[in-house]
Amino acid sequence: MQIDETDRRILRAWQAEPDAPVVDIAERAGLSHTPCWRRMKKMEGAGIVRGKALLLDPARLGLGVSVFAHLRLQKHDEATVEALEDAARNCPEIVECFSMSGESDFLLRVVVRDVEAYELFLKKTLLHFPGMGAVNSSFALNCVKATTDLPV
Repeated sequence: MQIDETDRRILRAWQAEPDAPVVDIAERAGLSHTPCWRRMKKMEGAGIVRGKALLLDPARLGLGVSVFAHLRLQKHDEATVEALEDAARNCPEIVECFSMSGESDFLLRVVVRDVEAYELFLKKTLLHFPGMGAVNSSFALNCVKATTDLPV
């Protein structure tokens, strides 16, 4: 699906306030209710809009430590890579997982209570992932920017 500038205005308004009534999004996008609603449904149907999420504050939930773990695999066959990807998907502490080019094979963002919790996660879980070769962990000191909004 090709999107035009009107679709982009809808997406910007929708990202800014996902729970806003369609009439409010339509107004911000310069459309009436029905055409806006049709465009929104079309973008959802095309997979451009994957869903809505509730954003939680990790620090207020006692999850104040973000760790970026660079993983290197021992071997790079399809079965190993797919097994590691499945393991990452099924681990709630891993909130983002990227397959990478360069020195690391994967980059994970892990959210935990504290450094001790990460050490336990590393020893008991991460080092036992399929094909694990090496892990290089970096601890975030401060979150300067975190957004789910895409620059549409």
